[in-house]
Amino acid sequence: MRYSLLLTIAILFFTACKKDKFTTAPQIKYKSITPRYVVGGLGVPDPILTINITDAEGDIGNTGADIAYIYMKNLLTNDFDSLPFPDLSAAAKSNFDADVDITTTKVFKCNVLPGNPVHTDTLYFEVYVKDVAKNKSNVIITSDPVYYTCQ
Repeated sequence: MRYSLLLTIAILFFTACKKDKFTTAPQIKYKSITPRYVVGGLGVPDPILTINITDAEGDIGNTGADIAYIYMKNLLTNDFDSLPFPDLSAAAKSNFDADVDITTTKVFKCNVLPGNPVHTDTLYFEVYVKDVAKNKSNVIITSDPVYYTCQ
């Protein structure tokens, strides 16, 4: 009986402490960024950042008058921009969970060094999302660097 009571208390403790996957504010997780090695001027497309987004209400995307946005910042140059989500009304539902690919074109830049036109910069990006109700997600920083050789 004593062990049953302890086991029951332990199960309740771990169940109660479990963080809910779906919250009112969107939650994002870094998945990947590719390619990770880019040489400028060679016509290679800018890297694509993939994140996972979860949201309890599913109000991510373009709902006509209201639009959710992805915010990105290049941590080397401090270039900052926002990108609107496309129309996701067909996919949006309660307990929304999806991987999203984001182009880094608007913030993909390197530092220009006088007297040294060819050099390699290490880029990291900061990302967060605001849903249609303006709930801000957690802020993530890409854990994998992008090595960009500027020319």
